[in-house]
Amino acid sequence: MNVIDLRSDTVTRPTAAMREAMLRAEVGDDVFGDDPTVNALQARIARMLGFEAALFMPTGTQSNLVALMTHCGRGDEYLVGQMAHTYRWEGGGGAVLGSIQPQPIVQQPDGSIALADIEAHIKPDDAHFARTRLLCLENTWGGSVLPMPYVEAATALARSRGLATHLDGARLFNAAVALDRPASDITRHFDSVSVCVSKGLGAPVGSALCGSREFVARAHRWRKMAGGGMRQAGVIAAGALHALEHHIARLADDHAHARRLAEGLQGLPGVTVQVPQTNIVFVDVPAERSNGLVERLAQRGVLCTGLYRLRFVTHLDVSADDIERALPILREALAG
Repeated sequence: MNVIDLRSDTVTRPTAAMREAMLRAEVGDDVFGDDPTVNALQARIARMLGFEAALFMPTGTQSNLVALMTHCGRGDEYLVGQMAHTYRWEGGGGAVLGSIQPQPIVQQPDGSIALADIEAHIKPDDAHFARTRLLCLENTWGGSVLPMPYVEAATALARSRGLATHLDGARLFNAAVALDRPASDITRHFDSVSVCVSKGLGAPVGSALCGSREFVARAHRWRKMAGGGMRQAGVIAAGALHALEHHIARLADDHAHARRLAEGLQGLPGVTVQVPQTNIVFVDVPAERSNGLVERLAQRGVLCTGLYRLRFVTHLDVSADDIERALPILREALAG
């Protein structure tokens, strides 16, 4: 069976050209700071996003955790969306390992946090309260792109109240492609940004944390404590460099495939399909039809996830033909 894997854009396999780049990678020992490929990657992504420095990490979870621990100390607090990845899906690392209090705030349907809610949750300077230090946003969130006027207003509000700002940009380049503007137009509003290369960009491993030289120097110490010191990491950094050079513009293909998938699922009785902005399609199915649906689809060769609602993610290894093959299977299964 030719399986169509729509579970996540993390399931991509390195392309032949990427494997060749990884095979030829010049390496050193990154703990000593002398892996030339890692250094080249860090310099490149920092330059692309408009920062002074960057730090390569094995995972986005570690990158976000290190950012939180660099911005905040024990007893400090960060403001974050109730359904944001750094709060809900990363094991509570900021609280468990950093003694940092998260202040989750209900998000708007597009993933933003209302400005009035940000303002209302900033604690006064009083010994009864944790010290509010950081605003953490996510872009994209559930495939939705934060509007640029909102990004500008939210970060300006944070700065005016003395807060630092961090962007969980796991799918930052999807947002940039959808907006048809450089990623640096988004990131210039933040003090730090974490960006993954192992999602839509198709590299097998890695994320980068970007910020000022001073911020990254402090983050480097936290990365070491968190077990993120890697040795001949140039092998995987070469895959990330290849992704940055060759796989950003093609994210538009993933977005087009997601739109086609959503269009093809419209009109089914009782089924609600969220029109995607990027590469993630959410589908709501009546409860009586949802039991065992993910498993039945897998048996027919279409993989997806369904923790709360069905989620389909397009990526480098999903073609237009795959979408056309998946649609009749999905329509039949969703129709019940």
